[in-house]
Amino acid sequence: MNKNIVILGTQWGDEGKGKIVDVLTSKNSYVVRYQGGHNAGHTLVIDGKKIVLHLVPSGLLRDDVIGIIAHGVVLSPFALFQEVDMLENLGFHIKNRLFISDMSPLILKYHVAMDIAREKKLGLNALGTTGRGIGPAYEDKISRCSILCGDLKDIKILSVKLEKILDYYNHQFISFYNQPMMYYKDIIKELLPVIDFCHDMIQDTTDMLHNTVKNRKNIIFEGAQGSFLDVDHGTYPYVTSSNSTVGGIMTGTGVGPKHLDYILGITKAYSTRVGNGPFPTELFDDVDKHLSYYGHEFGSTTGRKRRTGWLDIVLLCRAIYLNSLSSLCLTKLDVLDGLKEIKICIAYKNIQTLEVIKYPSMYHLQNMRPIYETHPGWMQKTKGVTKLKDLPNEAQRYIHRIEELTNTPISIISTGPDRLHTIFIKDFTPI
Repeated sequence: MNKNIVILGTQWGDEGKGKIVDVLTSKNSYVVRYQGGHNAGHTLVIDGKKIVLHLVPSGLLRDDVIGIIAHGVVLSPFALFQEVDMLENLGFHIKNRLFISDMSPLILKYHVAMDIAREKKLGLNALGTTGRGIGPAYEDKISRCSILCGDLKDIKILSVKLEKILDYYNHQFISFYNQPMMYYKDIIKELLPVIDFCHDMIQDTTDMLHNTVKNRKNIIFEGAQGSFLDVDHGTYPYVTSSNSTVGGIMTGTGVGPKHLDYILGITKAYSTRVGNGPFPTELFDDVDKHLSYYGHEFGSTTGRKRRTGWLDIVLLCRAIYLNSLSSLCLTKLDVLDGLKEIKICIAYKNIQTLEVIKYPSMYHLQNMRPIYETHPGWMQKTKGVTKLKDLPNEAQRYIHRIEELTNTPISIISTGPDRLHTIFIKDFTPI
């Protein structure tokens, strides 16, 4: 039986999904990005070389793999052009193996300008977006006025749509944000080179995927961000503008749930998040410095330092049932090397009622303080270890405790950024 695997984040993104997609793609024919935009960054290390991807599905760094950017993604054609060009210059032949949904909404310069203007207007109350136009592009989608990738194939239709929507944007730019107006002819002119570049990539990707399922070829669905940046299930309003939980696959690709064979949740051995919003286990001490330094916790998209904290079992259990996870993949275990003790958040205390809570509402998360379980650390090196039995005993007990607390098996452990720095547990057989 073919295996279609979902790979998604269980925290606030940056869990290491790109590496795992790359590692598991060797026996898969298609890799699909189904939501988000170029605000997400997947970092891979291949033969010692660091490569950061924002739109191109991570699996395309393997030969003979087909990549699809589905209609749940909001697409910056300029960012895609630059990324494919970068990869081609590195020797990866991408263009003839990458396809874009004709229904994918475009991110254009007025979306970016609006994103930046809003954040500036909000000042200290800013959401901490990447400023890449993601939110405004999704707003256009919901209000039914998006420019779609398919529109790039007809300049006349594109011009009419652009002129109409810029009237709407310019009214806000001038009247409310004190920004200069934009002209649709300038945008058309800037688009011409990328229209040529994208033309043959633009396809009915839903039909492509249905044929892929029909022909029993394997698919990896590659998520962006993490479960608690989901616009419906995350730490609202400090979230992204799409569904980064499993439901985003169905709406973002047109592939139904019966074709999802295995759902793998990626979680760091600790927690991080970028931008503002509640973060119950956040650290501000020497452990924060340790995690930031050894984990290279700086955003691959923005360069911002990530906030760090201990692993939060409460939220991890929520992510498990939100996504119907088959198993977990634990990443960045090696970053914990050298810590004398390691903590796991097993419950919260409500600072207002003093009640102990194991299943909090996301709405009240800002009122929660962590209750910790403390474990001995390990002073041995785990980086690059490829067998479970070769890990320090304390590390093995830490892994087993996570499984106990979540009632979910850990099937893969990442012990470093390279493809080879991976432990496959013997009962992991999704491929």
